[in-house]
Amino acid sequence: MLLTFYKYQGTGNDFVMIDNRENTFPKENLALVASLCDRRFGVGGDGLILLENDVATDFKMVYYNSDGNQSTMCGNGGRCIVAFAKYLGIIETQTTFTAIDGAHKATINKEEVSLQMQDVSEIKEKENYVFLDTGSPHHVQLVENLAQLNVASEGAKLRYGMYGEKGSNINFVEQPEANVFAVRTYERGVEDETLSCGTGVTAVALAMYNAGKTSSEKVTIKSPGGTLQVQFRKNGSGFKQIYLIGPAKQVFKGTIAC
Repeated sequence: MLLTFYKYQGTGNDFVMIDNRENTFPKENLALVASLCDRRFGVGGDGLILLENDVATDFKMVYYNSDGNQSTMCGNGGRCIVAFAKYLGIIETQTTFTAIDGAHKATINKEEVSLQMQDVSEIKEKENYVFLDTGSPHHVQLVENLAQLNVASEGAKLRYGMYGEKGSNINFVEQPEANVFAVRTYERGVEDETLSCGTGVTAVALAMYNAGKTSSEKVTIKSPGGTLQVQFRKNGSGFKQIYLIGPAKQVFKGTIAC
């Protein structure tokens, strides 16, 4: 089979994107998904995303981690698939699409995508960290000397040691100035540090607001792959009207035999 694919990235979080509206991709072949995401023997990516037809919304997003397994919501992947849908002519500047965690609204202006995330109803404050689910589970922990931290090693310890086989994404955070946070993330499924994580960036913004580290309902998050903004409204013990905002770009298009 000769497969046409597109490569997209959102602040360095990169994805193999496939137009699967005709249902030609062998979704049950998880080894194929993993091989396409392999950076030495395939296209390379933090994940693979299928764009499919949907009855209720403009399109459906099906997301796989780079290990080949279908996963929970991916925020940067969600922004990238909105840019992909515009490229394909499915949408113009606004859309509603379906993902594994439900319907999402989004707008796109040139390369900037604003993606509405699901409401967050509960945040668990612990002594040294915060845990919450922003479509994917996230551990958020303030650290010193973030730039020197071995994220792959320390993230793996927490991902497996604290959360077991199911795991959690691990976010290490530093606050360089008011309303600005720097984050480095260990992603489960990728099992390594990634340049950016959309649900992780969202989790950091909400966790830091909840912890009193900022009083602004719009914060800037700096990841190694670029800068994103998160806008939200406090809603009782949780949050609503949560938007992940930043660039999403097509890198290249190609074909691969598989």
